Amino acid sequence: MDVSQYLDIFLDESKEHLQNLNTSVLNLEQDAENPETIGEIFRSAHTLKGMAGTMGFKRMQTLTHDMENVFSEVRDGNLKINAGMIDVLFRCLDALEEYVSIIQETSDEGDNDNEPIIKELNDILASKGSEDAAAKEETAAKPAAAENTAASTSFWSGRELTEEEQKSMEDAMMANKKIYAVTVYVEENCLLKAARAFLVFKAIEENSEIIAADPSTQDIEDEKFDLQFSLIISSEGELEPVLTAIKGVSEIADAKGGLFDADSIGESVDSTETAAPEEKQEEAVTEAVAPVTAPVTIEAPKKAEEKKAPAKTGGEKKSGKPAVGRSVRVDIEKLDSLMNLVSELIIAKNSLVSGATNAGENSGALHDQIEYLESVTTNLHESVMKVRMVPIESVVSKFPRMIRDISKQLNKPMELFMSGEETELDRTVVDEIGDPLMHMLRNSADHGLEMPDVRIARGKPESGSIYLDAYQDGNNVVIEVRDDGNGIDVNAVREKAIERGVMTEEQANNADDSDIINLLFLPSFSTAKKVSDLSGRGVGLDVVKSKIEALSGEVDVKTKLGEGTTFTIRLPLTLAIIQALMVVVGGEKYAIALSGITTIENIEPSEVKTVQSKEVINLRGNVIPLVRLDEVLDIESTRDPASSMVVVIAKKGEKLAGLVVDELIGQQEIVIKSLGKYINKCKFISGATILGDGEIALIIDTNALI
Repeated sequence: MDVSQYLDIFLDESKEHLQNLNTSVLNLEQDAENPETIGEIFRSAHTLKGMAGTMGFKRMQTLTHDMENVFSEVRDGNLKINAGMIDVLFRCLDALEEYVSIIQETSDEGDNDNEPIIKELNDILASKGSEDAAAKEETAAKPAAAENTAASTSFWSGRELTEEEQKSMEDAMMANKKIYAVTVYVEENCLLKAARAFLVFKAIEENSEIIAADPSTQDIEDEKFDLQFSLIISSEGELEPVLTAIKGVSEIADAKGGLFDADSIGESVDSTETAAPEEKQEEAVTEAVAPVTAPVTIEAPKKAEEKKAPAKTGGEKKSGKPAVGRSVRVDIEKLDSLMNLVSELIIAKNSLVSGATNAGENSGALHDQIEYLESVTTNLHESVMKVRMVPIESVVSKFPRMIRDISKQLNKPMELFMSGEETELDRTVVDEIGDPLMHMLRNSADHGLEMPDVRIARGKPESGSIYLDAYQDGNNVVIEVRDDGNGIDVNAVREKAIERGVMTEEQANNADDSDIINLLFLPSFSTAKKVSDLSGRGVGLDVVKSKIEALSGEVDVKTKLGEGTTFTIRLPLTLAIIQALMVVVGGEKYAIALSGITTIENIEPSEVKTVQSKEVINLRGNVIPLVRLDEVLDIESTRDPASSMVVVIAKKGEKLAGLVVDELIGQQEIVIKSLGKYINKCKFISGATILGDGEIALIIDTNALI
């Protein structure tokens, strides 16, 4: 079967399972005896192994299988978790992530067998005692041999075969084929039993032939069966490959079988044989339902008696994963196409508004229709945006593992506390925000937090704390990264700026602290005394700033020496359609995003003062610099210099600036169109929009101006 069409699904689900494994192993490091965590790790590893095997990635399957073996022993109480085992498991997860990355790039897993890691996993297994291992293997081998080779009808329901079925069996025996009886067990939480049974039939018929089924094939097709069904099959080969193929079908809990003895049909089923599935189920785990398109191997569900027993805390709690059928994977390109159509609809609505305005007095009915259209487009836009929104948890969930590794690497105890992981952002923003957040966290861990002896001397806890908080603020999402470390030494940054010629000594001494701190965002600017693998090359904070600004966001820094630093990122919820204030400068129309505007003021020319050769106004006790847009845009203003000025007060973090415009048009919902490479050097123009009358209006980036 060609499985290449399922590659995208395999990659998505592999990444989810690997992240789940990383989180679970981190939890296990804190609570080594937690049976729920151990079970979760076993389930994820087991599912990942089955997926890799189905896709034909044997190296990945082998590594995951050995990891699963370790946790099978841990779960059975034969192995104890220790620090060395945790380190090996993390190296194993890193190797699996490397496989997934290579598969994503080349559709092949590469040629790295990761033998050192496999050896370490096998050494862990060997450490529980060779005699104990040999005894267990011998015990396990006996029932397995009896199960697969002994003549038995335990795996057939015992009903009489029809004449047609008898004839089919005789024909198979005449052709020297072997006759087997097989019982197939379906997962308890399986929703499409008939579909799974069809896949089982298909898997069997690749190399064998089905002679009889109980219930009948029609009843199985109509889902008139409980959680198991029996088959009689004929095959030229052994039974084991057939059972393996059946178990490879998603949501099939188990499959057992043996040679078929036609003479004993109708006899009672041997109780010792029927107990086998129950014994198997004792070790089983219940998996989340996997898609039909990506079959995985799943073990049998637990016995009903075990479910009732309150042996584990929270053992009866249901999985927190979404119910099957409540969510669907959608390619981001399809969402982009839908968003483009919504954008065109909004442009069409703006054209109607413009036409109705020019139509005169007899446009009442048209205005009513336009209002209705506006309501529909707004609701459609909001619905599309909700579809595009995803929690930032998908990005931040990998950071606890990163901080754990940095802590060990630097021999510096630290903890990461996260909140607001459920905060949602546009998918395109979430995809881009990972690197900036990673750089800031590494910066806090390496530069921010002091060594343990220094912290103790300062009266702080030995273990440093890093906080990652996310929350929604109006039409923006705010993400804060803060630490309780040393803070930024502003004087050290000032001296470095003078040393590197970024500022003269006079400029540096006259600059306020916030301007000095912002120098850290310059390319290749670093105050690190030594270069390490983590930081010190000056390639961190400039990446943060450029990425955030490319997303129409802003980043702000607050610090207090000896107490810590806070980086604040403010991002728009969406990058496609925004509410904007339309203004006129020099006879041309411009748009300014409403999210960056605080107030609009009328200012008399006499109120404008000059401070250090720059124009400012005093607005309710705040000294605000003026930015004359006609000068910035190099166009001639149409405003009378003697008349009052319209000043749009824009905000970036705690900084304010007054943008002088000629006149206001009003608020409008606009569609942002990228200018691409045409005007990539003009930083204060973030894009363009098409107005209702067909004109093009440029969008002014207030962050760049401030």
